Amino acid sequence: MEIKKSPKANLEGKKLLFREIGLIIALLICYAGFEWSTSEKEVSTLTAETEIVAEEEIIPITQETPPHPPEAPKEPVVSDFIDIVDDDVQVDDNLLISTEDDANLGVEIKEYVPQQEEEEIVEEEVIPLAIVEEKPQFMGGDQNEFTKWVFKNIVYPEIAKENGVQGRVTLQFTVETDGRVSNVVVVRGVDSSLDKEAVRVVSSSPKWTPGKQRNKPVRVRFTFPVIFQLR
Repeated sequence: MEIKKSPKANLEGKKLLFREIGLIIALLICYAGFEWSTSEKEVSTLTAETEIVAEEEIIPITQETPPHPPEAPKEPVVSDFIDIVDDDVQVDDNLLISTEDDANLGVEIKEYVPQQEEEEIVEEEVIPLAIVEEKPQFMGGDQNEFTKWVFKNIVYPEIAKENGVQGRVTLQFTVETDGRVSNVVVVRGVDSSLDKEAVRVVSSSPKWTPGKQRNKPVRVRFTFPVIFQLR
C-alpha cells in the first residue's frame, strides 16, 4: 500500500534551515558566555607566608632590695685620761706561806714495775666422734664398754622410784687429749634427780685412751644416752 504524504508536511527541504538556526543559537550562547562578567570579591586566604603573631604575656620583673651592708666595727676610742685608784686591797698573809714543806701536798713517786702479760689459752678444736680417725677407747674397749661401766655404777634416785619417774637422759661430754672426761652437760633431760645422777656418774669416769687425728691426740665430743628404767 503506498503511503501518501502532503508536500507541505515534508520537512526534508527545511533541514538546512534548521541547522543554520541551531548554529546561530550556539554561537550566541558562546559569545554571551565569553562576554559575561562578574564583580570580583576579595577573599582572604591563609597561606604559608602568613605569620600569626601571638601576644606574649609580659611578666613584671620583681627587683629585690639589696641588703644593707654590714656596719663596720667601731674602733675603740683610746682616752688619754688615766684614772688612779687607791690600792686598798688587803692580801692574806697565809697565802704567802710556801707549800714546799707541806707533806700532804706532795706526790708519791713509785717505781715502775712492768706487768707480765697473761698468756692466752687457746682451746683445741673439739672433733665429733663420727669423723675422728682413731676413736677414744675406754678400758681397752669401745663405747659399749663405757655403757656397761655406767650401769654398774649408777644409783637410781629414791625420789624418782617413789614417783615412778623413768626415761632417757641424753648427755654430751668431751674426752680430752689426756683422757679425762670434761664438759658434761644435759642435752635432753627427764627429771632433775635423774639428770643429776647421770651427770655424776659420767663425770666420775676413769680416764680414756684419747682419740687421734693424724697420729696426734685430739679432743673428741661424745653424745651418750643414760636410760633409767624401773623393773
